[in-house]
Order: sequence, then C-alpha cells, then structure tokens
Amino acid sequence: MQPSDLDKKILPLSPSLVKKQNRALDPTVKNDLSAVSKCTPSQINSQKMSPKDVSKNDQSWTEEIPKTDVSSQLETPSEDKLTTAEVDSNGDAYGGQDLRNGQNLPAATISEKEPSKLDGSGSGGKTVSGNVTQQGFWPVLKNPNFLALWGGQVFSQLADKVYLVLMIALINTQFQASNQSISGWVSVLMMAFTIPAVLFGSVAGVFVDRWSKKAVLVATNVWRGILVLSIPFLVWLTHDLQPIGVLPVGFIIILCVTFLVSTLTQFFAPAEQAAIPLIVEEQHLLSANSLYTTTMMASVIVGFAVGEPLLAIADGLWLQIGGSGSLGKEFLVGGSYAIAGLILFLLATKEKHHDPDTEFPHVFSDLRDGFAYLKANHRIRNALLQLIILFSVFAALTVLAVRMAEIIPNMKASQFGFLLAAGGVGIAAGAAILGQFGQRFSYTQLSLYGSMGMAASLIGLSVFTTQLWLVLLLVALLGIFGALVGIPMQTAIQTETPPEMRGKVFGLQNNVINIALSLPLALAGVAETFLGLQVVFLGLAAIVFSGGILTWYNSHK
Repeated sequence: MQPSDLDKKILPLSPSLVKKQNRALDPTVKNDLSAVSKCTPSQINSQKMSPKDVSKNDQSWTEEIPKTDVSSQLETPSEDKLTTAEVDSNGDAYGGQDLRNGQNLPAATISEKEPSKLDGSGSGGKTVSGNVTQQGFWPVLKNPNFLALWGGQVFSQLADKVYLVLMIALINTQFQASNQSISGWVSVLMMAFTIPAVLFGSVAGVFVDRWSKKAVLVATNVWRGILVLSIPFLVWLTHDLQPIGVLPVGFIIILCVTFLVSTLTQFFAPAEQAAIPLIVEEQHLLSANSLYTTTMMASVIVGFAVGEPLLAIADGLWLQIGGSGSLGKEFLVGGSYAIAGLILFLLATKEKHHDPDTEFPHVFSDLRDGFAYLKANHRIRNALLQLIILFSVFAALTVLAVRMAEIIPNMKASQFGFLLAAGGVGIAAGAAILGQFGQRFSYTQLSLYGSMGMAASLIGLSVFTTQLWLVLLLVALLGIFGALVGIPMQTAIQTETPPEMRGKVFGLQNNVINIALSLPLALAGVAETFLGLQVVFLGLAAIVFSGGILTWYNSHK
C-alpha cells in the first residue's frame, strides 16, 4: 500500500473510538486528545509501511487524527461502508446513522436528541441499514399491541354510540306515554351521561397515571359490559315499585347505570390515549393517531346511523336461538364491551409496576402538578388550544347544520345528519391521508395548513349556505382540514408529555374538551338567531385563523 493510498482510505470506526469520541463531548470528562502528537503527512510519507503494518496500526492511526478531520472525511462519499453503531429505543444514534435525518454522522457529532417536530423539524428518516423507514399505516398495523388496542377501541367506541340508542329505545318502549314527548326523557338521560365528564374528567387522569393502563382498559370495559347486561334484570326487579316523584324507579335505575357507564368511560379515555405512546414508536405515532381518529369518527357515523337496525337484528337473532323477550339489544351492547375487554387483555404496555401502598394518588396535589406542567410547557398549551378550537367548531356545526338543512331547498331540518356525515367522512379521509403522508411535515406546519383550510371552508359556508352540493363539499373539506389540526396536535401532546404525567394531562384535556363541546351547543343557536348564519361562520373562521397563527408564532418564538 502506497502512502497516497493511505491518505484516501477511510478506515472503519472501532467501538473504542466511538466511546472515546462520545467521551470527548462530555464537558465533565477531561479531553486528553491534546496530549497525542499529531501525525503530519511528511511524517507518514517518511516511513515505509507494509500492508501488514497498516492493518495492525489501523486503530492507532485513526486515534491520531484530530476529531475534526475524522468528521470531515466521514462526510465525504466513500466506497467503503462505515460500521453501524447501536441505536436506542428512542431512535437516538450513538454513531453510525441517524434514524431521523438519514445522514451518516460520526459519533462525536451526535450529542443530544433531535428537537420535537412541533418546533418545525422534519420527519421520516432512515433505518440503521440505510433504507428509508417504512411510513404510513403498515408499520403500525404490524404492531400486535397496537392491533389489540385498536380492536378494543373499535368494539368499545361502537358500544358507546349504540348505548345511547339502546337507552332511547328502552325509554320509548317502557316509560314514555303515548301522549308524551320523548325530548324531556332524553334530556335527563344526556345530563346523566355528560355530568361525569365534567366532574371526573380531570380526576380520572390522576388515578390513571398511578394505575396500570392495561388494567384500567380491561376493567372499565368489563364493568361497563356487566352494567349494561344487568339493566333488564334491574328494571324487571323494580317494575312494581312506586315512582319516586314523577320518575319511575326503572328509569332512575337507567339513569344510575348511565352515570356509572359514563364515569368508567372517563377512566378509559385517558388510559387509552396514554397507552398509545407506550406501544407505538415515536416516528409512527402520527399514523397510529390517524387510525385512532378515523375509528372514532367512523364509530360516530356508524353508531348513530345504524344503531337502531343493529339493535333490531340483535333482537331477531336472540329470538332465533330461543331467547325470550327482547334481550338481544342488551347482549349486543354489553357483549361489545366484554369483547373489547377480552381483546385488550392481550395488550402488553411494558409499564413499570406501581406499588399501591406507596403510589396512592394525592388527587388535589396531582391536579396542581398537571396544571403547573401545562403552564410551564407552551407546546402542550398550544396543542391543547388548537384542540379546544377544533372541537368547539364541530360542536357549533352540529347546531348550525340543523339551520342549514332547514334553509337548503328540498331538504328538511331533520335531515341535518347528512351534513354532519359529510364532515365525519372528511375527517376520516383526512386522517387516512395524514397517516400515509403526514410524516413528511412537522406538526406545526400541518396545524397551520389545517387552520388555514378550516378558515377558508368556514368562509365558503358563509357564502354558499343554501346550495346543497357545495355545502356538502365544504363540510367535507372542513373535516379534512380539521384532521390536519387535531391529529398532529394530539400526537404532539403524546410526544411532549412524559409517561408519569400523561394521565393528568389527558384527563385535563378530556375535561376542557368536554366543556368545549358543551358551550358551543348552548351559544351557537343563540348567536345564529341574533346574528345569522353568515356572521357566525365568519366569526368561527376568524377564531380558527387566529388560533393557527398564534400556535405557529409561539412555536417559532
């Protein structure tokens, strides 16, 4: 080997060199490289070295090269392959290749994790072998733990939506008189369903942080199934009792069961959201949340749209197998909860064990910790603000859709569900697109684009309020752009929140979102009555636009 060949060759980095270069970056470790004499080209050329000598002195030769020279040489193309160093579970490279940006970097240049994508960094990246990381839904769908969580979500969400249809059916057949309106009964039922969300939304998250997520997911579904299956027996047991005031005892039983089912749901929701980042790698969280959101919106459409036919089919099957009465409906809903619990039993979250004797939650102090964490972390505050605006807009849309259906020619007010279904289809489509291609953009970029698109769609709705096909298109676009806001912001909260704080943060999130869903329901109708549809839609567009700009500005501040 000639000396000129020696100058051109890039030798592989040995493990000892990697360790030394990493130590060189640590300010607490004394750097002894200055003690090593530099080897100049003249010194190299003055010695005659055989190939055997070169192979023996590879390691010492590389140690004698200054760190900056190694870095500059490694960045140039070479026919020789660099050795690949270990990569930890979070995707941090300790030499070799960086998972996120796909560049070959020496170990000495990698000192800390890449900042969150919420600040505008890119996504995607390379695997340790140099191939592009698989993106889209396929890596998530190959994850058996996510499949278990997703399967449990499908049955649980479907049961949640059909449960309300079941309760309305029971009221209609057993408690409502022929000359009565069902609205009063349903209003009381909805109060029993929503009060736990306000009372226990934040408190539940405190307990979820201290409990096993898997245990919470399984137990809440199993107990909800037991409660639903107990309804026929409890109603039959109390059918001869005198009413309490004006309410039949059986209806009070239904209200109590509904209250308990909704309370268990407040524990299930933060546990489910906190489990996603435990079982899905960070680079695949966007796709996982896209599937989560798609399933949630599909359950809303399917649950409310086909809930009644499903209950009728369940009763028919119950009679065919020889059952008495109409218990098929309860078995359908309660059985769905039970199936969700069985599927979630297969979940492995790999959480550390919490000692119940030493880890009992201090509710109020933990709530203060959650609020203090939100106050200190502007990224999570920005994401939470965006989610509040998003859910407020869609809550207002549910009220405004009734008025739009009323004024659109050849459409009835009772057909407003078609308009809402278009929004649900849009959210599902946006979630699917985002899960497949959204890794190319930062969360802040996606949120900004989504906010601008939502604002444009709302302005369009203020102009074309009576043209059916344009309204359907604009509502669908509103859903698509809403997915660009909601899914990245939810993913940002998951990635920015440490595991020990996720239950508190998600509990607070569920609480404020429940409020964000409730207030517009009361205010949107009043605002439309006094101001009109156009002004309300323009006001919503201004709010969405301001929220998007504020989040973008704060993330780049």
